[in-house]
Formats: sequence, structure tokens, C-alpha cells
Amino acid sequence: MNAVHSFKLSGVAVPGSAADMLDEICEHFVEHAKVERRDDLAVLQSELGVARISIENGRLLIELDCPTREKLHMSRTILAEHLFYFAEGQPFELTWSEPTSLSVLPNLHEVTVVSAHDVTPHMRRVIFSCVDVTPFVGSDMHVRLLVPPKGKPPVWPGYREDGRIAWPEGENELLVRVYTIRAVDLDRSELCIDFLQHPAPGVPTPGADFARDAQPGDVAALLGPGAGGLPAERSILLIGDESALPAIARIAAEAPAETHIRAIIEVEDKAEEQPLLTDGVLDVRWLHRGSYPGDAADILVSEAKAAISAVDDETFVWVACERTDIRAIRTFLKARQHDRRKMYVAWYWERDVKIA
Repeated sequence: MNAVHSFKLSGVAVPGSAADMLDEICEHFVEHAKVERRDDLAVLQSELGVARISIENGRLLIELDCPTREKLHMSRTILAEHLFYFAEGQPFELTWSEPTSLSVLPNLHEVTVVSAHDVTPHMRRVIFSCVDVTPFVGSDMHVRLLVPPKGKPPVWPGYREDGRIAWPEGENELLVRVYTIRAVDLDRSELCIDFLQHPAPGVPTPGADFARDAQPGDVAALLGPGAGGLPAERSILLIGDESALPAIARIAAEAPAETHIRAIIEVEDKAEEQPLLTDGVLDVRWLHRGSYPGDAADILVSEAKAAISAVDDETFVWVACERTDIRAIRTFLKARQHDRRKMYVAWYWERDVKIA
């Protein structure tokens, strides 16, 4: 970060165990920021600014230093949301030196449905128009999609005093799901999101339902972008299943010429394969789940371990799939001592969770 930091904010968090929470902060944010830990002090640096978090008398003292007021508010919200999540229902207090001066989230973008169509039998693409798509160009890929109740004017979220997002409730409650920006068309001020369609009897799928029923003119909002950055390395290994396919396709599409990309992608069958366009050099292997032997297990994990074993230290390893599989792959990467700055390993879904 080269900008001069001029917007500052301090906070005090009172968790059950300040040391344990500082450990969790460092472990989580190492995949999203440069993290330096010195005893009871942690320093997190990202494009949003710098956060210094220290332990004093059982409390966490927080100092934020950001280049713009908007990034200061975003930093406060990101940290507040995570700290309350880390508290896991235990007594926890968080106060800030100043209340927020914004009534609207600075990274909330209202969008309108332009069209929707099926890319494959189980992947549906929705194209949105947006007044300003520049925040989504060449940046983090992930957004939270906010869908208002059918037939009601949208009521978008604001801020709580503790820095967290104040979500509308009751009849104004929003559908909120995390998705990947598949592509951005700067000239048309449009962007698209691919939605995996996975119907099952008795299993609610509100995000997929929105994509299935989307009509031109429908209004929604995107909160972000945040997390899921585009790898800059010239050697990239991509591993994932259908849930990761939009991100894999985006990474391939935006990779510069001469980038060498190897991809291992698990889908149900050949009909779910998609063309992956890139200026780089791409070697892709499709795994068809529907063709596995009846007693087959952990095929994607086994293929991932074999591929990871073959890469050098300069290769960026990008993996996203089911939670249990991710745990196995992350453990394998740690055992190999692969540079954490050269990997992204995240779970996008969880078996036996009956909502999507």
C-alpha cells in the first residue's frame, strides 16, 4: 500500500480469551492479508489499510488506519463480523471510538436483471446491469447477493453500533448468498453470475431458485467485492468441483498470456463441462462423478494430492470444493509446507447441509 493513511479509528473488544481470539484472527486473515504476529501484537495489512490488534488486560485493542473513509468503514465491518463469529455465542463486547458516519454501505451496488439462460443443464447464468462495474474489474471475485422479497421495494442494510451490518428483518428480510462474479463487461456496464442448479426433493435452494425465476427488470444488490482474489503468479494449479467452476473460469479468462494453468475439475458428467477461455496456456482435466465406480471415494482429493505433489514452490495452488475435502487438502498442503502466500484453499459447500 503506497497511499498515505489518513483515516483512523480505534476499538476495544472484550472476548472470553483475548489470546485465543487473536490466534483465530491471525489464522483466518492470513489468507486475505499480510499478517505479522509479534507476541501479543498482530498487524494486518491489505488494500483496505492496516489493522493493529494488541492484547492488554484481557482486552483486544484495535487501531485501524485506512486511505479512505469508505475503506475505514469496510475494515471496521469486516473485523466486527469476524470477531463476533469467532466468539461463537460466548459473551463478547465490541465498542468503537466513533460511530459510523455512513447510512449506506459503501460497497453495496444495486443491480438489475438483464437476462438469464442455462450454460449447462445444471448451471444457469444471470446477467445484471450496474451503474458502476469498475469495482468488480480485476479485483476480488466474491460478492454477497442480496435479493428482496418478491413484490416489495428493497430495504437495503445499514450499520449497527458495533460495526456489524444491520440486516432488514421481518417482511423486509433479504435472501443473502455468496457468489462469484463470473465475468464483467465494462463497455456494457454488465456483470454475470453463474448459479449451480441442484434440485432435490424437500431441499430448499433459494439462491438457485432466484436464478431459475429471474426476469428482466428484477432488482437485487451486490455487497462487495471481497475475498477470492485473482492469482498473479505465472504458474497456477486450479482444483475444484461445480461450485468452484465460475471462479476457475474467471481466473483462466483473466490470466495474462504465458501464464501456465493446470486445472482439475470434478463435475457430474460431460454435459456439465464448459469451455474455458484464456490467453494463457491451459491444461484441463475433467473428472466425471457419474462415471465413478460404486465403491469409489475421495477421487477429487486423491487427484488434488497427486497434482500438488508435482508442482514447484512458485506455483499458486487454488482449491475450492466441499468442506471435508478441503480439510484433507489443506492438511496435505501444510505437510508439504507450501507457501501460504501462494495458495487459496476454501470450502464452498458442506455435505448434508439442506439449504443452498
